[in-house]
Amino acid sequence: MQFQRTIGIDYSGAETADSSLKGLRVYMTEAGGPAVEVPPPAGPKRYWTRRRLADWLIARFAEDVPTIAGIDHSFSFPEVYFARHDLPRDWDTFLDDFHAHWPTDEPDLYVDFVRTGVAGLAALRSGEPRWRRRVEEICRAKSVFHFDVTGQVAKSTHAGLPFLRQTRRTLPDLHVWPYDGWHMPSGVSCLVEIYPRLWAGDYPIEERTPDQHDAFVVASWLRDADADGQLRAASEPELSDEARRLAQHEGWILGVTTDALPARPLRTTTTSPHAPRSTRMPGYRSGTDKS
Repeated sequence: MQFQRTIGIDYSGAETADSSLKGLRVYMTEAGGPAVEVPPPAGPKRYWTRRRLADWLIARFAEDVPTIAGIDHSFSFPEVYFARHDLPRDWDTFLDDFHAHWPTDEPDLYVDFVRTGVAGLAALRSGEPRWRRRVEEICRAKSVFHFDVTGQVAKSTHAGLPFLRQTRRTLPDLHVWPYDGWHMPSGVSCLVEIYPRLWAGDYPIEERTPDQHDAFVVASWLRDADADGQLRAASEPELSDEARRLAQHEGWILGVTTDALPARPLRTTTTSPHAPRSTRMPGYRSGTDKS
């Protein structure tokens, strides 16, 4: 196996960066073993906070253990956003610019505080609900600007991007897929954007909550796909030159292996032996303000 450790994160954009969030869940596998839930470090908070999670994840990536982690919020914005705001087609520049306008990692700051102008400069870096990345068009997923609807990914994305920036600045050698290349080098840790429902039907939910199950599925699928060779296929999808060009700044979802608009729901890249297959339409989780 290429990775000795896999981590699945079911993200939450609720409340503030230091709030204890029941919906923020982490599962991990080590040395091909089972996915187990990782509790937050000992302290007064019962659940993970976004800030503590970022610090913990950076510490894991800094260890000499090849690790792949998947997070289920968008890592970037659509091409039309870059064009509207005259931004270079460069992901690191995007992260810096976003943080300058949406500092959602600051203490006591809700995403909605920035949205409504109480803090930050959101009016200068906004988007429209109909704007979607190429991979979101393929997945028929909601826009990263589509707030306050069932299945939104907008709030978790706007809350999570500053912590991607923190991770990037702290660990410049971390391979963030596909911005640093489609090929995942051996011996190097990797961070990917992922959508748990691509594989949720492959693993029995047992007694886990939906949030726990999403994180469990990500950690488990990354382990299984690494073991059976499907991870390489998933990380090097057959895309057009235009889709690859866009993905260098828009990003891509691991497991979406085509850039053709589907006539029917896409299937996952692999069939797991752990449970009967379930065909799912790629998109983002259901639910409202949890994300």
